[in-house]
Amino acid sequence: MNVISICFISFVFLFIVSIMSFLFSLYFLMNDFIYYIEWEVLSINSCPIVMTFLFDWISFLFMSFVLFISSLVIYYSKEYMSEDKNINRFIMLVLMFVFSMMLLIISPNLISILLGWDGLGLVSYCLVIYFQNVKSFNAGMLTALSNRIGDVAFLLAIAWMLNYGSWSFIFYLEFMKNNFESGLIGGLIMLAAMTKSAQIPFSSWLPAAMAAPTPVSALVHSSTLVTAGVYLLIRFNYLLVGNELGQFLLLMSGLTMFMSGLGANFEFDLKKIIALSTLSQLGLMMSILSLGLWKLAFFHLLTHALFKALLFMCAGAIIHNLMNLQDIRGMGGLILQMPLTAVCFNTANLALCGMPFLAGFYSKDLMLEMVSLSYINSFSFFLFFFSTGLTVCYSFRLVYYGMTGDFLCFSNYSMNDDSWLMLKSMLTLLFIVILGGSMLSWLMFSSPNMICLPYHLKLLTFFVCLMGGLFGYFISIYSFMFFNKSLDYYLFSFFMGSMWFMPFISTLGSIYFPLLIGKKMIKSFDQGWSEFLGGQSLYQYLSDQAIFNQLMQNNYLKIYLMSFFFWIIFVLILMFL
Repeated sequence: MNVISICFISFVFLFIVSIMSFLFSLYFLMNDFIYYIEWEVLSINSCPIVMTFLFDWISFLFMSFVLFISSLVIYYSKEYMSEDKNINRFIMLVLMFVFSMMLLIISPNLISILLGWDGLGLVSYCLVIYFQNVKSFNAGMLTALSNRIGDVAFLLAIAWMLNYGSWSFIFYLEFMKNNFESGLIGGLIMLAAMTKSAQIPFSSWLPAAMAAPTPVSALVHSSTLVTAGVYLLIRFNYLLVGNELGQFLLLMSGLTMFMSGLGANFEFDLKKIIALSTLSQLGLMMSILSLGLWKLAFFHLLTHALFKALLFMCAGAIIHNLMNLQDIRGMGGLILQMPLTAVCFNTANLALCGMPFLAGFYSKDLMLEMVSLSYINSFSFFLFFFSTGLTVCYSFRLVYYGMTGDFLCFSNYSMNDDSWLMLKSMLTLLFIVILGGSMLSWLMFSSPNMICLPYHLKLLTFFVCLMGGLFGYFISIYSFMFFNKSLDYYLFSFFMGSMWFMPFISTLGSIYFPLLIGKKMIKSFDQGWSEFLGGQSLYQYLSDQAIFNQLMQNNYLKIYLMSFFFWIIFVLILMFL
């Protein structure tokens, strides 16, 4: 079967299933249905092994979004990965990735969630190292090992769930609220979700995972791998509300949002800027979730999946046309060279900023108004609104460097919008990005929310976004005036641009001392004392003794006479003493 048919069949199948899943979600939402299906796989001596599935409007709606984006990504990959000889293997890996996510979404049982959870981790490693070079291998190892911490926490949560007699947590959430085991299980699940969704201090793997092909990044950063932790906490939201776990998650996710927003303003790699914006939005979802507003977090999860997938697809088309250049300082004037791609890119960027009536506006504005209405401290309030300003700041910086001005890459190089398969995927997603937010808000919130706020708080979101956009524009134009190019500025920009040194702490910081101890052990033991006391030294000593014994037993008369002589002298000395 040739490449085109595999891509096309996968695209058609996923697209049809996504439409069916969306229709089911509407039906379940309107009728308030929940289907819980148990399938007995095996029964040994009256001990059943049961597979359980939970179908409700949340799982169907999320599945429809994941499958829709995956189908467009596969269609997009047909042209983007056309030079790859192993594209069949790539499509199979993407399908395995999507299947693992499906298993995670519909599982109300910790064991079956673990299957999908580990499937995501394993296949993500294979996809990150897909372009086999040193950078990819390092990024893949960092991704895999960071996520293993969460996997261990998940296994411990499975062990502690034995206290309740079943791993189907969905039955015990109301009952589990206020005892020790529930706090421990909630903490372990939260740790697992923080590693998968890359919250501080596990944030360094997410920008490193940009070593994967761009279609994979569009899938991973929109609706699959990084959103798995948020989705898990949406299911476990009862255990986080009104206790120390929720407060801790609010602090960590707020700092993640702030840190990634600052880092994106000092970054020049196109894909890493978009990855850091994903990290910022994940922090926003987690922090809203910690306030108990799980429906809002889910709403933003879906709208963010749309515009972030479009943003990565546009970035991939730009990188593809620029012969794999990813530095935004080499771009410029793309709106003249690639008008359709630029329209999609700018629309996705405006949706990310919360431009009115695009997908991001309906979720972000509602979330920030609910934060203004909530009972939180000043520091968390500052993190929410300042991080929103930073989002607009780096988005406008990206538009300034990429879209305006002159083309800075090659003197005699022309780009075009001829990649029609990629454009079809992007334009389809563009249509959903424009309409998706309003449609989802009408579906999910049947009655309009009345949020009564003072005048200055009502306009605060608009003011913060406006200031962030202006600052991002001016900082791009007059960066030489804002910052003198001194050593202090370079140290500051390096600190901010390196995610507060987190990648170095995660890699060199965690491995330096074990490697140093290993070096000392080799020098002092393997190449030190063991050289004198080990196998080689023992062999030499025994060889010397064998030679001496052989010499003593050669029946030489002079040896016997000399021995007799020394023996007589020894006896005489003893007698006279």
